[in-house]
Order: sequence, then C-alpha cells, then structure tokens
Amino acid sequence: LMGRQFMVVFIAFCINMAGNPVGSAELWGLPKWIIEFFLARFAMILFTCMVGQLATQVNASHCMLDYINSYFAVFTFYTALAIEFSGLMHISYFIQKVVGWAAGKPIQSNEPPKSARQAAFFWFRVVLSAAVLGFSLAVTLE
Repeated sequence: LMGRQFMVVFIAFCINMAGNPVGSAELWGLPKWIIEFFLARFAMILFTCMVGQLATQVNASHCMLDYINSYFAVFTFYTALAIEFSGLMHISYFIQKVVGWAAGKPIQSNEPPKSARQAAFFWFRVVLSAAVLGFSLAVTLE
C-alpha cells in the first residue's frame, strides 16, 4: 500500500512540475496572481486528478483483479512491492506507533509478533526511511 501511494505522489509531483507555465507566461493580460493560482496550481491539480488518477482509481475499485490484466500493470504492481520492501516509506509506521502511544491506545494487528530478526530489519528500515526523509528535507529547504 505504501509503495503504491509513493508512486501516486511521485507521478502527481512530476505531472505538476511538467505542466507549470513558464515564469514569463501571459494570458489575455490577466494579473499575475490569477495566472499563478489558476494556471499553475489549481488547473494542474484538476488535470492531475481527473486525467491521471480518477479514472484509473474508479476502474480499479470496480474491477480489482481485472485491472491487473496487462504486463504494464503487473510491472507497476511489482514496482510498488519493491518500494514497500525497500523501507523507503517506513517512517509512516513510526508515526503510527507514536500517535498510538500518545493517544494511549495500542496498535492492534492480526499478524503474529515479530521475531528479533524481523524487528531488527523493521527498525533498520524505519531509521533508513527517517534518514532519507531528513536528507530530502535538508535538500529541499536548504
């Protein structure tokens, strides 16, 4: 699930970056703030949601198994599994545990308890994910 969500965010980010107008773009003499808001932000959000995500998510919700009936869909599925296995998004599990601890409610799971080896691998991926997130924030925020 986390690998798929990462791919959705990545694709939406790429579409938004690719569809932004050039900085000196003018349209019918409209003020710059209108162009900046509607053309650069709002229009790209609508375009990404309607064209890039809405149709595929509706199709996948009605035809879950039939949706993976092409080699490209199988490739996408295995890519999402690889992202999930890499631990790139495991910081979300740490946030889940912190919120559960702060709320005073234990996290219930149907999985058996982790062995020491599995727990070590899990926490290694959490630390790796936190390091990648910290590096990304440092590069982005400068």
